[in-house]
Formats: sequence, C-alpha cells, structure tokens
Amino acid sequence: MAPPAADNVVVSSNKLERLLSMKGGKGEASYANNCQAQAQHARSMLHLLEETLDGVQLDSPPAAVPFVVADLGCSSGTNTIFIVEVIINHMIKRYEAMGFDPPEFSAFFSDLPSNDFNTLFQLLPPLAKDGGSMEECLASDGHRRSYFAAAVPGSFYGRLFPVGSVDVFYSAFSLHWCSQFQSDLARFIRSRSLEMKGGGSMFLVCLGRNSVDPTDQGGAGLLFGTHFQDAWDDLVQEGLITSEKRDDFNIPVYAPSLQEFKEVVEADGSFAINKLELFRGGSPLVVSCPDDAAEVGRALANSCRAVSGVLVDAHIGDRLSEELFSRVASRATSHAKELLEQLQFTHIVASLSFA
Repeated sequence: MAPPAADNVVVSSNKLERLLSMKGGKGEASYANNCQAQAQHARSMLHLLEETLDGVQLDSPPAAVPFVVADLGCSSGTNTIFIVEVIINHMIKRYEAMGFDPPEFSAFFSDLPSNDFNTLFQLLPPLAKDGGSMEECLASDGHRRSYFAAAVPGSFYGRLFPVGSVDVFYSAFSLHWCSQFQSDLARFIRSRSLEMKGGGSMFLVCLGRNSVDPTDQGGAGLLFGTHFQDAWDDLVQEGLITSEKRDDFNIPVYAPSLQEFKEVVEADGSFAINKLELFRGGSPLVVSCPDDAAEVGRALANSCRAVSGVLVDAHIGDRLSEELFSRVASRATSHAKELLEQLQFTHIVASLSFA
C-alpha cells in the first residue's frame, strides 16, 4: 500500500526559519494551552530574574528615551506578557526608590515570522491612557498596560534591533532550538552585544543537561523519546508513510552542558557572567489528576504537539499528524506512571551583564 499524499506542502530545510514556531491558536494542542509547565518554571526563577534586573545600570535622572525590554522567543501565550510586566514593574520600583519618575517603557515581543503574533496581541491588556473608553476598562478588568508594545519578527541568531537600543534582554525556553549549538549561540551573543545599551543585562533560560555526554539530552530526549519515535514506527508499519519519510524528520533541539554554554559566552568576551547554573525545572506534564493515565497520555501528546506540531504538519501533512499524535497519546497512556516519575527537565539559567 502506497502512503497517501500529504495534505500540505513539505517545507525544505532552508525555509525552516519561516516555519518553526510553537503551535498557534487557542486549541487543545496549541502552545497557549500547553505552556503551564513553562509558566511554573518561569515563576520559580523570578528571584533570579530580579537579581539580574537589580544589576541594570540606571541613568539618574532617567534619560529622555524609553527603557527597552525585549523578549526573544516570546511565542504566543500569556507567559511572555507576565514576564514583561514583572520586568517593567521591577524597574519602575527601582526608579521610584531613587526618587525619580520612571521613563516610558517599550516592550518588544520577538519570535520567528511564523509565530502566532495575532493570538499574542489579543491577550495584551489595553494601554493605560487618559480618557480611556468604558469598553476598554471593562475588557481589561482594570488591568492596564504601562508600556508600548511591538512585534519584532526574525531569528534571534542574527540582528533584530538597532545598535545600543535595548536595556534588558529576556529569553526563556527558546535557545535550545538550534542546528549547531556553538555557532548558533555565538551568533546570538554577538548580536545582543551590538544591540544592548551600556550597563544593560540579559537573562537566559534554556534546556540543559547534567551529563558530559552530548547524546544524553535529558528531559528533551525523553519528551521526544521512545513513545514519540514508536508512534512514527507505527505509521511506517501501517503503510501510512515510508521509512525514509520517518528518518528524514528531525527536531532541531540541543540541551547543552554548563561548560559548553560558558565556553561560548567567554569566547565572545562581551558579557560578564553573573550567574550560570543548572536549575531543576520539574516535569513538563501538568495534569489535574496524576492517577488518570489517559490524561497523562494526552498531556504528553499535547506537549509534543505544541512544540513540534508545526514541523510535523509540514513534514507529513495535517491528517497524518493527527494520526501520529493520537498514537503518541495511546502509547504514553500505557506508561503514565513512569512518565510522571522520569520526565524531568533541567534548565541552564544565565545572568549576563554587558561588559
């Protein structure tokens, strides 16, 4: 039996930058509805973020230009909005503690052009302004935005902003998406060194590993491990895809060691390392009933789909993608207990100052 034709066009690897993104929209498998684990991990690191923000050098009195915050790899959920507000509120308090009125703030939400910016900006509260309408007040439940917002589409492995224009860079759960870790991270660091204002700081979080063995990818290896791979094998055995189609699929994720990360930053020399440590992030599976094996299975399938679904859709088509993740859920359901026990993420947390 010949495998059926894909439902949509397979995108070549040289167009990956315009394809790779978290799954958009607001559906069950969307990133917006499957980023609870990232939210928990980000909140557990807030004290480390605030330490980084305390190291940002402030003009006294404030310069007559906006204080600029950029989230690189913002995706399309509420997590990025929450973090940007944490950063800006912290800086407002620092200015007020110095006896100054804070400057205006600009927040740039950056991701690849394929990111679902529409969903993201629908989640933004209205901008605080005099004479706001009653409709705006009701829509925001009194929550107003104290910053100007804009989208910046493009790869963070290259330039995104003008020279010397950004005060704080934040990037979480994104830098592990790369093709060649050392060269990609080096380009990231070099680009940020050109774009950052003097005295600025950068807070980075990405998947990491304890092992010195680069083939041991920790939580990422487990998330896209046995059950995900076996689901691909199911499609091959059922004649739905060829073995070549299975083997051609690749997820460009790499979890570095602390030493690998440190070597790249130090080789560039633009940033001083204030903190660089491994942080145990916990499980990516957030379930309301851990004893419900089916819920655990769905959670694993939705987690896989939220971060790789766009790539899978492009590779085998929407209909076969549904078949694949259905099998992932079924296989994960049969191993729910061990998944909850073994699937744990480790993150690298880096606090860097512009030297």
